[in-house]
Amino acid sequence: MAERLLRVRTRQKSKKPEFNFHDSHKKKRLGTSWRKPRGLHNKLRQQVAAKGRLVRPGFGSPRAVRGFHPSGLPEVLVNNVAELTGAQGCAVRIAAAVGMKKRLDIQARAAEMGLKVLNPKGGA
Repeated sequence: MAERLLRVRTRQKSKKPEFNFHDSHKKKRLGTSWRKPRGLHNKLRQQVAAKGRLVRPGFGSPRAVRGFHPSGLPEVLVNNVAELTGAQGCAVRIAAAVGMKKRLDIQARAAEMGLKVLNPKGGA
């Protein structure tokens, strides 16, 4: 069932438009992260077809596979070795703030447990 839903999600995401902040391509100081348009005369808020699509619930992934990695495993963010115990049967992503020493410990322990590390660094 999950494999089928992952294929459905892939097909949906290929049709989904890229939701960028309105007019973010015009100003360098504006990020591309989506913000709901609130201006009175904003054409995107008025849903003028040429201006792009608004974010709507229909563009989301199937609920059963939401947050899954494309490999088919649910992702878990890990900050230390102790958090690996709750990650059985999941793909592990090591947090960005973790230093190299602790990262190598996490990677070694994940290899012993047979877990897949999504963002490994050299050494282990």
